[in-house]
Amino acid sequence: MLRKILIANRGEIAVRIIRACAEMGIRSVAIYSEVDRFALHVKKADESYCIGSEPLAGYLNIYALVDLAAATGCDAVHPGYGFLSENAQFARACKERGLIFIGPEADVIQRMGDKTEARNAMIKAGIPVTPGTENLANVAEALTAADRIGYPIMLKATTGGGGRGIRRCDNADELQRNYERVISEATKAFGSADVFLEKCVVNPRHIEVQILADHHGNTIHLYERDCSIQRRNQKLIEIAPSPQLDEAQRQYIGGLAVLAAKAVKYTNAGTVEFLLDDNDHFYFMEMNTRVQVEHTITETITGVDIVEEQIRVAAGLPLGCKQENISRRGYAIQFRINAEDPQNGFLPSFGHISRYYAPGGPGVRTDTAIYTGYDIPPYYDSMLAKVIVSAITWEDTIKRGERALKDMGLFGIKTTIPYYLEILRHPEFRAASFNTGFIEQHPELINYSNKPRPEVLASVIAAVMAAHTGL
Repeated sequence: MLRKILIANRGEIAVRIIRACAEMGIRSVAIYSEVDRFALHVKKADESYCIGSEPLAGYLNIYALVDLAAATGCDAVHPGYGFLSENAQFARACKERGLIFIGPEADVIQRMGDKTEARNAMIKAGIPVTPGTENLANVAEALTAADRIGYPIMLKATTGGGGRGIRRCDNADELQRNYERVISEATKAFGSADVFLEKCVVNPRHIEVQILADHHGNTIHLYERDCSIQRRNQKLIEIAPSPQLDEAQRQYIGGLAVLAAKAVKYTNAGTVEFLLDDNDHFYFMEMNTRVQVEHTITETITGVDIVEEQIRVAAGLPLGCKQENISRRGYAIQFRINAEDPQNGFLPSFGHISRYYAPGGPGVRTDTAIYTGYDIPPYYDSMLAKVIVSAITWEDTIKRGERALKDMGLFGIKTTIPYYLEILRHPEFRAASFNTGFIEQHPELINYSNKPRPEVLASVIAAVMAAHTGL
C-alpha cells in the first residue's frame, strides 16, 4: 500500500482525498498558494507546503510539484479534478521521477483528451457516436462539412472541457463568426488550436457512467448519473441513478461504458459520458480520465468509496468489488453550491463568509472546504460546497433535498441555494422529465424572493444570542 500522497489540488476535493488517506493510514501532503494559506485542506493535511504567491501558477507548475512530491518522500500524487488532473505531461513527469500518478496511464489521458482520437477509438470499438469530423484545417472545410452533416452543429475544441471551447452554430453565418473565437478560446485555455465539428443533438439528456478498472483485467461500472440540469454546459445538479432511464437502458449504457474502457485499456476511475436523444438513442460524447465532481452520488447509492478505489488501483491492488456484487439503493442528488448570484446573471459573489451552517440529518452529506469566517478568493472556481441527499424513492429524495437546502445557512455572499429550491419545486423536475435545455427553457426560475425565510432568521437570532450570552 502507498505510504504518502501529495495532493496536487486545493479546496473541497483536496479535503476529500485527505480524508480517504486518513482512513487508509496514508500520510497526506497538501499544497497551497499564498492566498490559500487559511484554507481547510491546509489545516487538515499531515503536511502542507506553500507553492508561491501567485494564485494559480503553483498549482499548474508540473515540475515544481513533482520535485516537491519527491523531496517530501511521497510515493504517489493524486491530481483530484481540474488543474492538472487530465494533463498527460504531468502523469509522465510523475512516472519519470518514480512517483505513482493516481489515474490512468499518460498515453490514455492524452488519447481520450483528444476528442477526435477518442471518437475514432469509440467507432472502432462499436460505440455509437454522433456524426462529426476530424480536426479542421480552416473555416472553408468547416462550412463544407457542416453542410454535409446538417445544422445545427457543435464547433468544439479538440482538447476542450468544462464547457469551454464549444459553440452551437445554427447556420453558416454563425459558424463563420464562431470559428476564430473557438480557436482563440481553445488556444488560451488548452494550448491547442485544433477544432472539429459534431452534429448537435438538440436538448438531449446528459447521462454519464462511472467506471473503475484495475491492472488485473477487472473493469466494472457503478451505474449512471444524470447531469442534464446544467447551464451553459456547466453542471449544476446531478442525480444517480437517472430517474429517466428504464432498467434495459441502464444495463445497455453500463455495458457500453465498460466496453469503451476496455477498448482503450483504461485503468483507475473514469467517466464515460453519453447524450440521449428524443428517440432514446445513446451517443458517446467524451471520456473524463479523472474523478468527477459528482462521484459522491455514485458512492451514496452503491456504498463504494471511489477515491479509496483509486488509491488501491494505483498501488497495484485489485478492485475491492466485482460487478456482480455492485447493487444500488434508492436515489441521490448532488447540488453544487456556487458563490454566484442567479438574479444578477450568475455573477460571482466572492467575499467573506460571515456565518455557515451545514445541513444535516438522515440521508444528507456535505463535502466542502469552507467555514465561518473564511474569505473566498476570487481566483478559483465558484463552487463552495456539494450537498448530497439520498432516499429510497425519487419523491422522497426531492423532499429531502428541499429540507437540506433550507437547513443550510451561508451568509455574507450570494449563492445558488434559492435557485435550486425553485428547480426542486418545478413540476417537470419532480416528474423526472427534463433535458439539457431545462434551465434555458425556464428563465422564471430566477424570480424567487430574497426575503429571509423564518427558519433562517431564527437561526441567525439564536446564533447572535448564543454569542452574547456565552451559551
